[in-house]
Amino acid sequence: MSSVIRKISIGSDYKTDAMHYSLTQSVYGGHTISHILFDAEDNSYNIYIKKNNEVLPWKKFNSNMAISVEYDLEYK
Repeated sequence: MSSVIRKISIGSDYKTDAMHYSLTQSVYGGHTISHILFDAEDNSYNIYIKKNNEVLPWKKFNSNMAISVEYDLEYK
């Protein structure tokens, strides 16, 4: 089963201390978040950003951190 991650929150207190990253969010000097992917090989979450059709790796979080994942749900 393949799931698209829509939003990831990093931090132990979701409401007050967590950093929230979601698809299409503007970040880092005009870039937007294009992909949030889970890498099963090293149990990490990777955030990629895009600007002018160039996609770059931006942040990587290992699964030892407090992480909340929100998936993109498609209803049919």
